[in-house]
Amino acid sequence: MHKHCYDRVRDPAVLTRALVDLVPLRTSPAFRRLWVGRAFSGFGSQMTLVAVMFQVWDQTRSTVWTGAVGLAQALPLVVFGLFAGSLVDRADRRKVALVATAGQAGCSVLLAVQGFADRVPVVVVLGLVAGQSCFVALGGPAARTFVPRLLPPEQLAAGLALNRIAFQGAMLLGPALGGLFLGLFGVGGCYVVDALTFGMAFYGLFGLPEMRPGGEPARPGVGGVLDGLAFLVRTPVVRGALLTDLAATVLSMPISLFPLVNAERFGGDPRTLGLFLSAVAAGGVAASVLSGTFTRRARPGRVMLAGAAAWGVALAGFGLAPGAWPALACLVVAGAADTVSVVSRGALVQLATPDALLGRVAAAEQIVGQAGPDVGNLRGGLVAGATSGTFALVSGGVLCLVAVMAVGAATPGLRRFVPPAN
Repeated sequence: MHKHCYDRVRDPAVLTRALVDLVPLRTSPAFRRLWVGRAFSGFGSQMTLVAVMFQVWDQTRSTVWTGAVGLAQALPLVVFGLFAGSLVDRADRRKVALVATAGQAGCSVLLAVQGFADRVPVVVVLGLVAGQSCFVALGGPAARTFVPRLLPPEQLAAGLALNRIAFQGAMLLGPALGGLFLGLFGVGGCYVVDALTFGMAFYGLFGLPEMRPGGEPARPGVGGVLDGLAFLVRTPVVRGALLTDLAATVLSMPISLFPLVNAERFGGDPRTLGLFLSAVAAGGVAASVLSGTFTRRARPGRVMLAGAAAWGVALAGFGLAPGAWPALACLVVAGAADTVSVVSRGALVQLATPDALLGRVAAAEQIVGQAGPDVGNLRGGLVAGATSGTFALVSGGVLCLVAVMAVGAATPGLRRFVPPAN
């Protein structure tokens, strides 16, 4: 018995199935081009984020202005997102993505121009950031509709896991590259690199076929938005998936608590604070590399619920951890659980949504993904201000676990969902 188990562990086929599934990259040239383009443009976007924060801080020395950078990014997504999703469901999504990418590239060029100029007012920088975010609000929902059209249903989760790896790679290395280019070429140099990376984004988009929505086109204006919201309300599987995401982010987002917890329990050592963020990222990367362990599962709803519940438990464990190393281990688990939940949720939502509504549902998912963490960080800060960082973390983790269990219990279709056959 023990020898049999040991032989299974050594079996190359077993180990290969545990690793990220590369079949989408091998079998779909269009997906491969799109993935490469996204990966490069993601690095550029992270470099621009670092440059914007540095420029705003250098000119103002004010945390209010640096906080306004996040507002300039988030507000257009929330305000215009659903209307953009309705437009995506009426037009050729490839053309919409091309227009949105051109707009983002244009804003990057303008950022580069002002970066080499002399002390441009901060409001101009924030205006360009907000303008770029308007194009992200348009292009994001369009881009989320591509993978279900390029890959068969059984490869969708693997494709989303590959996208997650590209995203996390940009998050890990992009800021470091941004700091390097800042030191060598200044903020203008970072913006130039970002503008150039959009060339790879165009490379990916031009390789796509026509992407007209299937079924009846969305109604224009508010009517199309209301149709999308009605679908979310009457479709328990999709509604439950988005509620699970909100439970994880609104109730237990830990980022705003890291400085306080580091001061309360670990002496305020800046090295420890940096490791908190790195640990979450490391867990996410590890889960992405080993994503074959969950993307091949037949019931993505159960995987998503398990991942979200593990996120809450891990963060409660972080709040109670007796030392730095156990705390970091909990954050690694949290990062891995987050990736499992995000990838499984994305696959489930896209598989359960008709193509004619995919743009609007993708826009709602984008808004939830943007607003949920912001509200969660605010909640954590308010609770910690009234109690302590430890209480905010533990209570948030417990509330997340309870909410995820409630969503799972109230939505049996979410637990039983099986991807449709190709």
